[in-house]
This record gives sequence, structure tokens and C-alpha cells, in this order.
Amino acid sequence: MLAARKKDWALTKEAFETLLASLDSNREHAGHKYENLRHKLIEFFEARGSSVPADYADEVINRVARKVEEGEKVQDLNRYSYGVARLLFMETLRVRRTESLVVDLAPVPQIAANGEELESRRQEQERRLQCLEVCLSKLSAANRAFIVEYYREEKGVKIEQRKRQAEALKLSLNALRLRASRTKAELGDCVNSCISGSRETGIESFITDY
Repeated sequence: MLAARKKDWALTKEAFETLLASLDSNREHAGHKYENLRHKLIEFFEARGSSVPADYADEVINRVARKVEEGEKVQDLNRYSYGVARLLFMETLRVRRTESLVVDLAPVPQIAANGEELESRRQEQERRLQCLEVCLSKLSAANRAFIVEYYREEKGVKIEQRKRQAEALKLSLNALRLRASRTKAELGDCVNSCISGSRETGIESFITDY
């Protein structure tokens, strides 16, 4: 499980573009540097026994992108990212220890007492899924088909599936991942707006007004 992210922030298209620009002013070079950084971060978490190293690498990139977007001056983005990765790794260790204690020590009545919170989380998840469906429908047909295909397969099969997708689109894997990151960021902007709007006026109003 990933350590909790800071609330009310998700990677946006603008934040992702700012991150790329921080890596290199040349767009193509920035893309290669981004992919290399992500690969190194995945290796970092793999070496420490993570079951989902790619997810942790993406979380590090999200946190770094947030800092850059907020105006923090980062002289060496790679070194800074490794620092964030080390902090995230320590967070995950604390989370795992805490979860183990909860499983071992929490009595059943305490779990039952959290039923209202669990229901709230379930409703939030349903709202998020509804918003995702709405936002997918706002994408162009090509982008919608692309992003659905990109995330279609389960872990293990995913690597080969994305190689086939890249070949079909005549893209390098690096270009494929960059396109997916941009589309995901665009979806993130839309989903965040949808969730905020649905809390205030309901999902139906957002669908009508968006």
C-alpha cells in the first residue's frame, strides 16, 4: 500500500509539463531523462523488495512535480528525487508496521465502529468511478481508446501488452509512456473538478454543466 498522499493534489498536465521542462529545455531530451529517472526509481524500490516498484516510482515523481509546481528551486532533480524516494520508502516501512499492529491488536468492535467511515469511503470511491467514466467520455475517441488499452492488462502481462500497443501506434515505449502520462494528467484534472463539483451539486449537475 502506498503511503497516504497529500490531500487535494493530483498530477496535472501543467505540473507534468513543468517537470519535463525542469529536466531539460529540449522536449525530446526531457522525455528521455524523465524515462531514465523513472527507470532508476523503479530499480531503487525493486532493490528494497517493493511489490509495486512502478507505483512507488510514480508517487515519487508526483511529489517532485508538486514541489516544482509550487515553486521550489531544485538544482539537481535526480538527486532530489532520490531523496524523496528514500523518504517515501521510510514512510512505507512505518505504514507496514502500523498495519501489522492494527491487524494483531485491533478488536472486532473497533472495526464495527468504523462502519460509517467505511461507507463514506465506499461512496467516495463510487463518486470517483462515476467521475472517471464522465471524464473518459470527454476525451477524443482516439485518446479514450488509447488510455483504456494502456491500462487494460494486469501486472505481469502489462509489459508485453504495452510493447504491442507501441508497435501498433508506431511509437517508442518512451513516447507511449509520455503520451499516457499526459492523458492521465488530463483525466486527473477532469476527475478532480468533477469530484469537487459533485460534492457541492451532485454528479448529475456536473455531467450537465461540464
